[in-house]
Amino acid sequence: MKKQVSVAFMVLGMLFTVCLIVSNIIEQKLIQIGPIEATAGLLIFPISYIINDLIAEVWGYRKVRLIIWNGFLMNFLAVLIFKLSIWVPGSVNFTHQDAFSLVLGNTQRIVIASFIAFLLGAFLNAFVMSKMKIMQRGRGFSIRAIVSTLVGEGADSVVFFTLAFSGIIPTSALITLILTQTAMKTGYEILALPLTNVLIKWVKKKEEVDVYDKGISYNPLNIKDL
Repeated sequence: MKKQVSVAFMVLGMLFTVCLIVSNIIEQKLIQIGPIEATAGLLIFPISYIINDLIAEVWGYRKVRLIIWNGFLMNFLAVLIFKLSIWVPGSVNFTHQDAFSLVLGNTQRIVIASFIAFLLGAFLNAFVMSKMKIMQRGRGFSIRAIVSTLVGEGADSVVFFTLAFSGIIPTSALITLILTQTAMKTGYEILALPLTNVLIKWVKKKEEVDVYDKGISYNPLNIKDL
């Protein structure tokens, strides 16, 4: 008997990947939110953590692991395509090569930092969600969503800004960036909680699934365990 693909799971997986790729493109722009300066990635990257929470809550850690690695590989492919498109000589009619390279050509240091930070933060977020769901016996989703995001986004921010900007900007500014980004991304999650709760209840009812990760492997590399 062939396995059926859940439409909801598939759509969430695609949205997760789109958020990762787009956030890396717009990350270079600095935006102003009141007195706070942040990167434009703040507009969309936290959505990937909300999706991470949703999939972990409904389908469990093993499905999140699949989505995380798929998102990582698609992001890596996108970066390769960006690099190739920059490297290929432009037509004489294309007069925006410098701007094109500036927008799509992140430095190797930033690319590597973002990849490492994403993997660490995403897997920590999923791990905390999974473990807390068992401890709480399925109750208190909002609490574990906030805690998991704080841990995941915190780790992501610490690793990314440290690897990408250490030695480039003052340590005090680096710490401020880490704390600000973590707080704002977690705040994003809190503001979205009412909608997230409604969506999770709807998906659980529609899919007739509510997984508890008992006796599973949390090894991020164990991708064959679906």
